[in-house]
Amino acid sequence: MIPLAGDATAALKAADADGPKYELVHVGPDDGAPEGSYARAHHRVTPGELPALARRLRSRERMLIRCLAFGYKHGLPPGADWVVDARFLDNPYWVEELRPQTGLDPAVRRHVLAQPAAGELLDNLQRTIGGLIPAYRAQGRQELTIAFGCTGGRHRSVVLAAELARRLASGETDVETEYREL
Repeated sequence: MIPLAGDATAALKAADADGPKYELVHVGPDDGAPEGSYARAHHRVTPGELPALARRLRSRERMLIRCLAFGYKHGLPPGADWVVDARFLDNPYWVEELRPQTGLDPAVRRHVLAQPAAGELLDNLQRTIGGLIPAYRAQGRQELTIAFGCTGGRHRSVVLAAELARRLASGETDVETEYREL
């Protein structure tokens, strides 16, 4: 822990020069200092957001990979490390019997995964992300969020997030899924 008080710029520059890994959290409004803690913060939070941030920053023995599904029409998810656009796939929304369903339903899952491009995307992501996990860990990362987006966040992104989570689940990592729009 690097304690900061008053003008934090000097302490931050010293920490950068010494090379320790740190997560800089600025609590509250902009401090107005050029190169100060607000400008350089990895996380800017209000006091009410501190408990959730503390859970994210806690030490983990195994890396956590979060596969998140979202809808572009609702905005990008904050904190996503990788954003994957699934809008190139045929949209189940335009298939009358699939429209009311979600990516958690088997018929929608089959529709999305039957598309060769979906399999190619998942194969490439599994290979790339799986190969990068040791590099992320070496940099002190304990969590990685891969966000899949489609138009509404109910069909294609849900299928892809669930399938990548299934593929990445192993003894080396913990995997969670989140479906923001469901």
